[in-house]
Amino acid sequence: MVIKTENLRKPEWLKIKLNTNENYTNLKKMMREKQLHTVCEEAKCPNIHECWAIRRTATFMILGSICTRACRFCAVTTGVPTELDWREPERVADSVVQMNLKHVVITAVARDDLKDGGAGVFAETVRAIRRKSPFTSIEVLPSDMGGIYENLKTLMDARPDILNHNIETVRRLSDQVRARAKYERSLEFLRRAKEMHPDIPTKSSIMIGLGEEKEEIIEAMDDLRANQVNILTIGQYLQPSKKHLSVVKYWTPAEFNELKEIALSKGFDHCESGPLVRSSYHADEQVNPEKIQSRG
Repeated sequence: MVIKTENLRKPEWLKIKLNTNENYTNLKKMMREKQLHTVCEEAKCPNIHECWAIRRTATFMILGSICTRACRFCAVTTGVPTELDWREPERVADSVVQMNLKHVVITAVARDDLKDGGAGVFAETVRAIRRKSPFTSIEVLPSDMGGIYENLKTLMDARPDILNHNIETVRRLSDQVRARAKYERSLEFLRRAKEMHPDIPTKSSIMIGLGEEKEEIIEAMDDLRANQVNILTIGQYLQPSKKHLSVVKYWTPAEFNELKEIALSKGFDHCESGPLVRSSYHADEQVNPEKIQSRG
């Protein structure tokens, strides 16, 4: 069953001031020249102008731009992928060097058509960035890669600085919101990542506004902490198009602040919570700088 509701008017706090300065233009040009995709563009992230034009950061989306899943909240194109480019990791690494990034987030479309779920390209991208830009911290944001242990191990053995995997919503709504992905499997994915490399922080994200109750959000926090997740982001769901799930509620900035305080009280090391927060928002602030500098 798909959640439906009447269209709600966007509140004032969700109005975004666009800033397409030279940094934004140059970064977009570079992405096209290197045939790279970003989730910033594909998922219509509301922070793209802040990140590209002001912070000069971006989240690279590898393994093509076509996803094998059709989640009811996501604007990324669904279909049968045709790309598997083993030169992509080097192009991403070259871009990281060119942009002089201190922190980079690598995500991907779900590739259920691949036996390894794309883990091999993910791992090689981490290694390529390490070779060319050793002091850049690396966060990876994969799908559950089929929930297969060996796929996760391939990625974790490349030793990213943060492993991020999103549960997306509360337990009750998970099957309505996500395609193929399962709530419990995502928790298991996060737990196994921590078991493989206890020193690598794990992270997850929840979008709210789909009809969840506050108590269910708190339950999701407890589920994540029970599986040793260190970092949490909470943001407002925004409907990408009329074909996607409708917004049931716009949570207020004050409510987001309250959720952040609850999350921190439960033991999360870091929590970003706000209407425009997305999984990779201010991700550079969530990594341990001393750990990165010790590589020298």
